[in-house]
Amino acid sequence: MPHYTSDELRDLEEKARSLRITCLEMIHRRGAGHPGGSLSAAEIVAALYFRKLRVDPKRPEDPDRDRFVLSKGHASALLYAALAERGFFPREDLEAWGELDCHLQGHPERLKTPGVDMTTGVLGHGVNIGAGLAMAGRLDGRSYRTYVLLGDGECQGGIVWEGAMTAAKYRLDRLTVIVDYNDVQLDGFVHEIMPLEPFVRKWEAFGFAVLEIDGHNMRQVLEALDEVENIHDRPAAIMAHTVKGKGVSFMESRSVWHGKAPDAAELELALKELAKGAGGGRE
Repeated sequence: MPHYTSDELRDLEEKARSLRITCLEMIHRRGAGHPGGSLSAAEIVAALYFRKLRVDPKRPEDPDRDRFVLSKGHASALLYAALAERGFFPREDLEAWGELDCHLQGHPERLKTPGVDMTTGVLGHGVNIGAGLAMAGRLDGRSYRTYVLLGDGECQGGIVWEGAMTAAKYRLDRLTVIVDYNDVQLDGFVHEIMPLEPFVRKWEAFGFAVLEIDGHNMRQVLEALDEVENIHDRPAAIMAHTVKGKGVSFMESRSVWHGKAPDAAELELALKELAKGAGGGRE
């Protein structure tokens, strides 16, 4: 397993912080969006796009590229921020996010946006799509890996588990599901609205190798992504414990910020908090 230096971890943590800032600016400018679930997954997306994914912005349709499916498509601001930072399109394009003629829509659109591997928005379909991509890679003799990022509230839908059964049946070992396990959905706490526990054991019972991590600890995120590459007999699920609205105290663990845009004063406060968080700890 690779050793990660303090400088490498610090650089990726800074990427995650930068993604949070960009997301909030985008959502404020548009007056719509989903800050809570974008902020909670920043470390995961930073680790994928700036360390793990084999992708080339100059060849977005490369058949051997790794695939990433943002099943929780309402967190599109985070994906677009990462794609722009990675060089798939100019950062200036983010300013037109959600406009009618823009290639960046409210939910990711594969046919419009370079770097988007699958159109998402209707929750629950990501695991099924990911299983299909992983199966296609096997049939075509490709070596790419497929990653699917899910929300925990999304896992209340039965279609998620249909996809999980398919992945397990065919032992799709190049498929990794990552659950943004923040316990908050649109109307309140997941554990109150429709409890998922025993959540980890459910994924195990459905035939997945399961890793449980702190989704804001960059070292743990990276090591989990490394570890799943050594699993060769079944798909993997990374249960990433996170905080909805992470990094902005008045947004953290509050369902109201699932889909609310900050006003100018709230944005200013949020950006000040994120500025203070620069160079945060790695453990």
